[in-house]
Amino acid sequence: MVEANKTGQEIVKGRDRPSFLNRYQPKTTLSGSQIKEVPWTLPYWTESLCPECLSVIKARKFVEDGQVFMEKECVEHGYFKELISSDINFYLSLFTNRYGDGNGLVNPLVGQARNCPEDCGICNMHHSHTCMANIDLTNRCDMVCPVCYANANAAGFVTEPSFEQIVQMMKTLRARKPVPVKVVQFSGGEPTCHPRFLDIVRKAKELGFSHIQMAHNGKNISDINFAKAAREAGLDSIYLQFDGVTPDVYKKTRAEDVLDVKLQAVEVCRKVGLRVVLVPTLIKGVNDNQVGAIVRFACDNSDVVTGISFQPVCFTGRISEKDRISKRYTITHLAKDLVEQTNGLMPLNNWFPLGVTQPFSRLSESISGNPAFFVSCHPDCGGGGHLFIEPNERKEIKALTEFFDLNGAMTDIQHLSERISVRKSSWLFKQLNRMGLGKTNKYFGGLGALRILRKHFNKALAPKGLTFPRLLGVMDGYRDTKRGREPNAEKTFSYNTIFVAAMHFQDAYNYDVERAKRCVIHHAAPDGKMYPFCTFNSGPYHRARVEKNEKTTELKAYKENGDIHSSTSIKKRFAPPAGVTIQAKDYGVKPNDTGDKPFMPKNYGCCSTAKG
Repeated sequence: MVEANKTGQEIVKGRDRPSFLNRYQPKTTLSGSQIKEVPWTLPYWTESLCPECLSVIKARKFVEDGQVFMEKECVEHGYFKELISSDINFYLSLFTNRYGDGNGLVNPLVGQARNCPEDCGICNMHHSHTCMANIDLTNRCDMVCPVCYANANAAGFVTEPSFEQIVQMMKTLRARKPVPVKVVQFSGGEPTCHPRFLDIVRKAKELGFSHIQMAHNGKNISDINFAKAAREAGLDSIYLQFDGVTPDVYKKTRAEDVLDVKLQAVEVCRKVGLRVVLVPTLIKGVNDNQVGAIVRFACDNSDVVTGISFQPVCFTGRISEKDRISKRYTITHLAKDLVEQTNGLMPLNNWFPLGVTQPFSRLSESISGNPAFFVSCHPDCGGGGHLFIEPNERKEIKALTEFFDLNGAMTDIQHLSERISVRKSSWLFKQLNRMGLGKTNKYFGGLGALRILRKHFNKALAPKGLTFPRLLGVMDGYRDTKRGREPNAEKTFSYNTIFVAAMHFQDAYNYDVERAKRCVIHHAAPDGKMYPFCTFNSGPYHRARVEKNEKTTELKAYKENGDIHSSTSIKKRFAPPAGVTIQAKDYGVKPNDTGDKPFMPKNYGCCSTAKG
């Protein structure tokens, strides 16, 4: 048993636990398992994994010298200490800005689980329903990135579910209760290498997914004919692997210069009406000097780019504590680098945990009486904030917190939902309901929410052209993804925004079982189960086993069908659209000291890494 670090005994807290959680914090999941609320102060005890044997062991999070660490000790493999955040104040601003837990699923696929994460699939112990689902269409890929091991070349075999298997996975997602899965992301490998990719997208649309996206390296979508076909099939957006704005970065992270491919993919998406979220894999000393330039690129292209999902790499193999401390890159590091590299464009007070929108979900539930889409992930999972970009010249850029009090608005919305719940239980409301006038509650709630949002919106500080109706239009755009970036912006009440976010996926050194129980991104797998992201990919845990058990064929025996898009040729390139010149803008980024030497780490992995 690890003893508490004597230098890490300081008790620290940020925001006080809100009193409304006495009403809303669930005690059990919908299937009856106990929910242990994450403490609101540090230090506290949780459970983690031994990085050597992956046994579940006790762990402690604490503060030392203004930084947050996790410590744990395995009886067989000894003591481990890991950096969680390099700044306690920033950490607490995310950690304590939360509104409680979800309560899981009515119909978990594993109903009698006892141990997390070993009994996964999604089980009765899980606290959150699915906000976004991943389906790996194949582990084949037309790239050989050194930071990714989730591919056939590394595994030595092909795991590629059939069309029928994938349809069944999607039906399982749509059958989730209390909230059917609405957002699906196709991933891999490279998902477009699946020979029936377009058929799969069409089927997803037919099954009722409201938003369909894919994690993509940019090669196939840079073919405008393929992009048009994907858009017509029902694809809404791409999660575009985008590690920087200079060619040298890609030589290190992707083993080939593919910057032109990324730029062409953005241009093609602009032409065919696909949204783009940039997804940089961040490696300290390789491309952490590019994060500000990536934000600038996104703002310059904010008519098509709607967000950035920064993803610091995780450690996948044995690595010494000294090397981990020196190479670990956390969300805190990213937030501070963005302040410096953008001259304060993305300030620290513009960062909020991903669950900050929960009061809107509670308001929806209070008004309708039906379960709502509810983001209830652990505060350590990630965070972010919105930048608003004047849509015509795209030169004026403001953080949301410069002109809108998000904290104040969410607290008021939370209290509004409480008042509506009380009102619905009153004698008067019950009489109105009997008379067919119960919908007055909907109008009361809607008008109340509008008053709150207007109260916390400061028009004088907003960027040019951002009126209150256009702010509401932006908010509605996140509900109705078909709104997109409207060409007639003022009349359709749209405005350019970029959601700058980060998700630091777990590895065996910083693993927190309570985080895994609250994961909102779930993998649907060909074994018929669903897995929270950090039980499927991290640790490592279930991915390697599932892919091996469900493998289609040996790599050398796989027969490609001749379609260039399903080919795994790494030389694949497509001509740019007619009249379009692909040229990189100079953002003034200086190369890191490593030069052009390929970066071939043994202990690093991107978010989908399966092997150590």
